[in-house]
Amino acid sequence: MRKHLVALAVVAASATLPLAAQAQQQIKSVGITLGSMGNPFFVALARGAEAKVKQLNPNAKITALSADYDLNKQFSQIDGFIAAGVNLILVNAVDAKAIEPALLKAKKAGIAVVGVDVAANGADATVQTNNVQAGEIACQYIVEKLGGKGNVIIQNGPQVSAVIDRVNGCKSVLKKSPDIKILSDDQDAKGSREGGLNVMQSHLTRFPKIDAVFAINDPQAVGTDLAAKQLNRKNIIITSVDGAPDIETALKSDTQVQASASQDPYMIAQKAVEIGQDVLNGKKPAQPMTLLPSTLVTRANVKDYKGWSAPR
Repeated sequence: MRKHLVALAVVAASATLPLAAQAQQQIKSVGITLGSMGNPFFVALARGAEAKVKQLNPNAKITALSADYDLNKQFSQIDGFIAAGVNLILVNAVDAKAIEPALLKAKKAGIAVVGVDVAANGADATVQTNNVQAGEIACQYIVEKLGGKGNVIIQNGPQVSAVIDRVNGCKSVLKKSPDIKILSDDQDAKGSREGGLNVMQSHLTRFPKIDAVFAINDPQAVGTDLAAKQLNRKNIIITSVDGAPDIETALKSDTQVQASASQDPYMIAQKAVEIGQDVLNGKKPAQPMTLLPSTLVTRANVKDYKGWSAPR
């Protein structure tokens, strides 16, 4: 009789174990919606996510789509992920605030949602580069190269959280040097090479003396350098944020690009998947925002830089 009671007690105890202790929920299917798959940053991000998901569950299905910076398209993609029964969504929000209803709908369906690269209202968590710090180190380089004195342009971009943070970080550094004059800080170069070219052409026509330009990303920096070359303007220090393959080439060749505060899209995605796995099992991160540090890539250290396309 005593043995029978003991056996019943063991069965009853195991029945009351938390679900996580009985069997951890696996990532089975992942939907990823990104700004533009024409950008190598997002290609590397998708690659990092796939590698981490396959490490956690070799049989998991991954779908990575390009939203092409179209909010309606991103809404449709998220609806498609919900209908397909994914249990994790990684979202690079086209609009941090407007995306919220779509993400809340996904969460209501039991899907873990993690924002990547930029903030996303309604997500369980977000992983991105410390963009304030990236702006700081890119503009501190300018201050040091100019000896704290000169005319500087902050070439702005699409008003997503990452860009706003970079510009704020840059301004916080520049304002400590009263002899640095910001000629312009409000022109949107669209995050593209063509945009950087067009905005810089306008600035070069407008301002006879430009000592440095901080571009909010590498494509704009490359476009800025092209404009300076076309108009035969020299001795301009150009810095940016990304650490993209194009900027590695620019730093190794005859351009006026001098430095880029690097991002690691592969690692951003890996961390986002890890957090997503935890969320699925009832464990939310201590902080809703995870910031990964940026390091400055310059002409002096680019040979040692392990960039986005480096083997992992």
